Amino acid sequence: MGLTILLIGTRKGLMIARSTDDRRTWATGDFQFLNQEVYGVAIDTRHDPPRIFAGVGTGHWGPLLTYSDDIGKSWTEPAEPPIGFPQGSDAAVARVWQIQPAPADQPDVVYAGVEPHALFRSDDRGESFALVEGLWRHPHRPSWTPGGGGACLHTVLPHPTDPDDVMVVMSAAGVYRTRDGGASWEPANRGIQAAFLPEDQRFPEFGQCVHKVAFHPDRPERLFAQNHFGVYRSDDRGDSWTAIESGLPSNFGFALVAHPHRADTLYSFPLQADAERFPPEAKLRVYRTENAGDSWEPLSEGLPRDPYYAAVLRDAMVADSADPAGVYFGTRLGEVYASREEGENWSLIASHIPDVLSLRVAEVA
Repeated sequence: MGLTILLIGTRKGLMIARSTDDRRTWATGDFQFLNQEVYGVAIDTRHDPPRIFAGVGTGHWGPLLTYSDDIGKSWTEPAEPPIGFPQGSDAAVARVWQIQPAPADQPDVVYAGVEPHALFRSDDRGESFALVEGLWRHPHRPSWTPGGGGACLHTVLPHPTDPDDVMVVMSAAGVYRTRDGGASWEPANRGIQAAFLPEDQRFPEFGQCVHKVAFHPDRPERLFAQNHFGVYRSDDRGDSWTAIESGLPSNFGFALVAHPHRADTLYSFPLQADAERFPPEAKLRVYRTENAGDSWEPLSEGLPRDPYYAAVLRDAMVADSADPAGVYFGTRLGEVYASREEGENWSLIASHIPDVLSLRVAEVA
């Protein structure tokens, strides 16, 4: 049996959970980076040993991107801050929201999405990063506004086979795509509404508050998006989007996760509304579609039946690559639930911890 590790980034530190019995039981370690927010975590399994990353908010000293090559026993902090805007820039990095290793055919490339809206790229496994100037100098940037969580670039989606094709998702700017390795970028929001704008301006070229985008690597032209009001599918790599929210109790939420093996299967955690960020009807349920959004079903076996009011954030739900796949989510109540049966049954693997901001999972040697 291999070792399955689950990184749990919270408002007050990082916890690492481990399973050595095919995810039947979990052991949780002590908190690291105490009293520091951990918004971005990643597990890079392209090398041996694997490298895990943590984007840590240190308060007074600003954000820190650090890594471990021994599953969290020790951490390496580069001598110079690995992520920072060029000297003379009019910005400073406020938070590292996303750390995304590139596909296996780019073994040393790692992306980082930060606040304010910017993308950084590393070609040395995260030792150092360079600003992707094409996105930073985009003519739309002065008009990008922060969402409720800030001016964050929170999702990076490299194409699984084309290294020049990368998508990013930003609050509240929308989806952007490069086809030339980052030199130029174009918005990819046609069909996604900005519900907070006047009715005659609901479908702008950019400015949508897209909360998450996901896709299956075997079918990269099909994308799924959770918007600030609206769940969408694109069958043309973001050139156009259509709504797929029928059957969901709400079209608001943050988390959206693609199944690792089935391109038409997707997991969602709806919330009542932007001003009522509770599960609909105060019922703790994950929703699954197995037909690319044509219909949805609730999954709640093993979850609490009492009224439940905690939300799940955009990076606090993940799936592993096992078969059957494991699905995990963490709540702002400080609980982490896991299903080793693709959502059919759930169990509690951590509780009474700080509110969960980010999860990542992988099996390692």
